[in-house]
Amino acid sequence: MRIQIINEKCKLIFLLLSLFSFQNSFAQNGIITGRVYNSINNEPVDFATIGIEGTTLGTTSNEAGKFEIGGLTPGLYNLQVTSVGYRSKTIFEIVVTNSKPAEIDIALESSATELEEITVKSDAFNKSDESPVSLRTIGVNEIQRNPGGNRDISKVIQSFPGVSYTATFRNDVIIRGGAPNENRFYLDDVEVPNINHFATQGSSGGPVGLINVDFIKDVQFYSSAFPANKGTGVSSLFEFRQKDGRTDRLGFTATVGSSDFGLTAEGPVGSKSTFIFSVRRSYLQLLFKALQLPFLPIYNDYQLKYKFKFDQKNELNIISLGALDNFKLNLDANETESQKYILANIPANNQWNYTIGAVYKHYGKNNFITAVLSRNMLNNEATKYLNNDESSSDNLLLKYKSQEIENKLRLENSYFKNQLKLNYGVAYEFVKYNNSTYNKVSDPYGNIYTVDFTSDLNFSKYAFFGQATYPFFDRRLVLSIGLRSDFNSYDKEMSNPVKQLSPRLSATYNISEKFNFNFSTGIYYQLPPYTVLGYRDATGNLVNKNNGVTYIRSQHLVAGFEYYSANNGRISIEGFYKKYNHYPFLLEDSISLANVGADFGVIGNEPVTSTSEGRSYGLEILAQQKLLKGFYGLAAITFVRSEFLDKKRSYAPSSWDNKFIVALTAGKKFKKNWELGLKWRFSAGSPYTPYDTVTSALIPVWDVNHQGLPDYNYLNAERIPAYHQLDLRVDKKWFFNKFNLDLYLDIQNVYNFQAQLPQYIDVVKDANGFPIVDPDNPGSYKIKFIENPSGNVLPSIGIVFEY
Repeated sequence: MRIQIINEKCKLIFLLLSLFSFQNSFAQNGIITGRVYNSINNEPVDFATIGIEGTTLGTTSNEAGKFEIGGLTPGLYNLQVTSVGYRSKTIFEIVVTNSKPAEIDIALESSATELEEITVKSDAFNKSDESPVSLRTIGVNEIQRNPGGNRDISKVIQSFPGVSYTATFRNDVIIRGGAPNENRFYLDDVEVPNINHFATQGSSGGPVGLINVDFIKDVQFYSSAFPANKGTGVSSLFEFRQKDGRTDRLGFTATVGSSDFGLTAEGPVGSKSTFIFSVRRSYLQLLFKALQLPFLPIYNDYQLKYKFKFDQKNELNIISLGALDNFKLNLDANETESQKYILANIPANNQWNYTIGAVYKHYGKNNFITAVLSRNMLNNEATKYLNNDESSSDNLLLKYKSQEIENKLRLENSYFKNQLKLNYGVAYEFVKYNNSTYNKVSDPYGNIYTVDFTSDLNFSKYAFFGQATYPFFDRRLVLSIGLRSDFNSYDKEMSNPVKQLSPRLSATYNISEKFNFNFSTGIYYQLPPYTVLGYRDATGNLVNKNNGVTYIRSQHLVAGFEYYSANNGRISIEGFYKKYNHYPFLLEDSISLANVGADFGVIGNEPVTSTSEGRSYGLEILAQQKLLKGFYGLAAITFVRSEFLDKKRSYAPSSWDNKFIVALTAGKKFKKNWELGLKWRFSAGSPYTPYDTVTSALIPVWDVNHQGLPDYNYLNAERIPAYHQLDLRVDKKWFFNKFNLDLYLDIQNVYNFQAQLPQYIDVVKDANGFPIVDPDNPGSYKIKFIENPSGNVLPSIGIVFEY
């Protein structure tokens, strides 16, 4: 059935290729237009020189900072911008078409001195003075064309150093040996709790990305050296910067991807405002049903950005993002051992979430003020019945419903005087959390009990922050120092701001114009998941509040060298060390919360203490070439160890201890708008905990769990074999006067590598499907193991139509 579906798609592609075989796409009607302005006060920069890299084409900005370069053949262009008194800037891979102008707003940073000997060649990679290490800027074209990425940023970042990936189809973001719950995400300055559909509550992963890449201008990905104004995670920070809607007319983009189809509309709303809005719906459930998979994921999402410019000094952005996800069971797929096992264990799940926020900016003479007001909400429900029989309430094993609501306000001021940069502000959040849990469970020791409680919780969170940056010796040395504190009203332990003081320091020493040394250190704090904070016992007591739960603490130390070539390339090497304290320790399982979070469901909804400790350390090597003469490439090598104390207070590998990771990505643009991309990834085997087969086989234990119980006496003592895969993508684009068309073929796991995941444990059943009692141990069932391979060739064909 799957081959038939792919063949029908191929027929459609070949039909379209024949229909558009004529090429009027070489008309030179492309335009790059935009505005050059001062990044501090939003004033126009006149007489700036704007040139197209590798050509003699160019222009200068007028008194309003505006410019236009016309008569361009559709394709990708790099734009170089220079002006006296400002640091030069290169804008990479601007997409020029005949159907609409490429609108580019270019913010230039003031330079107090004219540099001769020390001119840093780093503008191609948007290096930050505040975060000179562990920061990668990812352009929208890098996301769209990434082989195997399917226009999903969570998959695209797996090409970069320090990023691990699992051998499953999930999008868990695992950075430098940290757990998936340690990441934070911002969309145009508005915090978004999660960027994936079917989110794991208490963590950040899921199988499919939520953010529509049609909105994205670029992504800033921090794996350390977090700026003080956005510092509430301990592993990574993502800042998604969205483009504005087009100003010339109403336009549309329709996409059909590997798992969904979507429609985006954008355009002007009067003379002072623009909008961009999209909706998407999955058809993945149809493919899963055709493939006889035992679960059917259905997802929907929307995204909105509205921008209003009151005048040159004041602007307002309204953004929103939301999803509706349903995870149903396919009870007809009940033939193979693997299908039966999955149906017996996986619950039905319904989720919805949204974020809405307003960002107001006011530009002064030497400063700009940012005010951010937002609200986000998650509703998560799950149910599971014995043998999926809902006819009797006696069969109920799990009924879960939880909501997380955050209302946020952040005020900050960015001030610039000569070469000094200051950023400072305050933040406030009001949190509401509720939870209704009914769950029949068995712990690792064979004790069977029912968790049955409801919880309502609300409290306030506060923060203050500041950061100062200054260059010395004609920018040979740049220092940045910051301080932040997060505290809340949950309990007395966490209400003291002094206990969560978070200092940070970064430095860059420019050895030459192409070669520099970078350094950063800091202490970062993160609040445990609301599932931990809101857990109650049968009497209604907040169990973990009484257990003294507190903020997770992580201390980072990063240093490395960076070399920039004359042709927009770079080579970097960074060493890192992270020390964890006060991580939640799960009392029932006797493991750290840091070891869970890469599976569906909920984590942290149980008793904990803040006593877990861990560490991760390693080395990253990166070689990257931005688009040059049609070629681009990226090679990333990571050596990493991640360890946490087990219940015996000895260091054991964490679930994210992948040891050695390689990612190689390369692409070439050919004539007539053809493009080929390849990505190869390798990861040493990740650790896992073996089953306690004796306890798992006990009749009352299996009748509740229907799956094996881990033996945490041997925490992560086993490893799966190393896994790797090759992804390929081919694009063909057409540019017409009124519209553009992009057809692509994306093939994941080209050579069909089969990763060997930990085996399932199951009971032996008779012809009627009933478990067989072990004759040698009458209190237990006979057990068996089921192989659990992961990996298939996954071809997909996509269409992007832009009008």
